[in-house]
Amino acid sequence: MDIYKKAFDLFLNSVHENVQDLRDKLAFADPEEKDYIEGRIFSYIEVEAIVRDIKRELGLNNLN
Repeated sequence: MDIYKKAFDLFLNSVHENVQDLRDKLAFADPEEKDYIEGRIFSYIEVEAIVRDIKRELGLNNLN
């Protein structure tokens, strides 16, 4: 199960980095781009929450 925890953690780190990148882009985005970027950020955060729930349900949060 440790390999699954690592896979989930790598995925979550990637999602987090993508959100951070989009937030940086949002600061300099044109007004017409902002809605699109905000939608992507929202989607990434939703996916992150779903994956964290799955990880918790599988009992992978307690593994080292």
